[in-house]
Amino acid sequence: MADKNAIEVRGASKIFGTGEAQVAALDNVSVSIRENEFFTLLGPSGCGKTTLLRLIAGFDYPTDGEILLYGQDIAPLPPFKRPVNTVFQSYALFPHMTVAQNIAFGLEMLGKPRAEIDGRVAEMLRLVRMEALKDRRTSQISGGQQQRVALARALAPQPKVLLLDEPLSALDYKLRKEMQIELKRLQNQTGITFIFVTHDQEEALTMSDRIAVMSSGRILQVGSPWDIYDRPAERFVADFIGETNFLDADVVSATGDGRATVRLSSGVEIPATFPASVMPEGKVTIVIRPEHARVAAPNGTSAHVGHIENVVYLGTDTHFHVRLDDGTPFIVRQQNSRNGNSQTSFAAAERVGIEFGRDVAQILKD
Repeated sequence: MADKNAIEVRGASKIFGTGEAQVAALDNVSVSIRENEFFTLLGPSGCGKTTLLRLIAGFDYPTDGEILLYGQDIAPLPPFKRPVNTVFQSYALFPHMTVAQNIAFGLEMLGKPRAEIDGRVAEMLRLVRMEALKDRRTSQISGGQQQRVALARALAPQPKVLLLDEPLSALDYKLRKEMQIELKRLQNQTGITFIFVTHDQEEALTMSDRIAVMSSGRILQVGSPWDIYDRPAERFVADFIGETNFLDADVVSATGDGRATVRLSSGVEIPATFPASVMPEGKVTIVIRPEHARVAAPNGTSAHVGHIENVVYLGTDTHFHVRLDDGTPFIVRQQNSRNGNSQTSFAAAERVGIEFGRDVAQILKD
């Protein structure tokens, strides 16, 4: 049975301003978001991710295109007529109200019976683990606790879709990491479709079922965290998600199953994969993640040879910054261990070979 789509965006564009001041915040964006999915819109500031979220919420209307909720066109509907709730960066809680009163507020505005409201508030307090603080004002609790209250208030009316606009950005690093796990738990437990906006790559990889990487008002790639990290289709995606290495290569051969052989500038030939709907030829750029390579003494199996410019020890792993013989910079990340396999004995200025694991090279579209 095919997955049911909770949200479908079809050819959505959003233009702000007129004349020479006109700005295209979204450029013909289409994407399908599945029911019960944790879906993340990821990209730098100004890429259009919050604009797309606002179109789904109803706070803005598309210049062109359609927004469908379970097949119904909701683009013309105002926010209060959409079964969608939003958790904002600022949380927007009522400081003079208690935790329980904040959670109850939306249900009261919907005219729900008191018994139903009380039962739902109790259920939400248990869900976000805030029962002990239900009678405390939200101005008297921590930022992490306020975030939980904002989530409980948004989930209380049982929306079909929950939109989250960078809700963790105000939290400190440790609390943010804890709340990432908490958000995924809540999504799994409620079964509600979550659409999450962030510019934080690690946050997206940690929580998401699928990620849409955005740039300049367009979606460049949609896929699982593994797809986005290990099989980026475009240079922007590869560069935006974590550290990576770009190498020039020539295509030797390519087959219809997404596999190719490429020749590096060193003359060594290695296997590579390439994105769907692209048949690579001629000169291409390949991407290799730092942890998918290793430094070793130069030998006949080395894919590249160069010299170490810098060694950075980071506790869990060591980064070797290498300058290849063709002048290309290359980073190798190797995990440190106590069994003698960490290879931390290599020093700056030392000549080394670079070796790759199997199936780690990816050809980019551009």
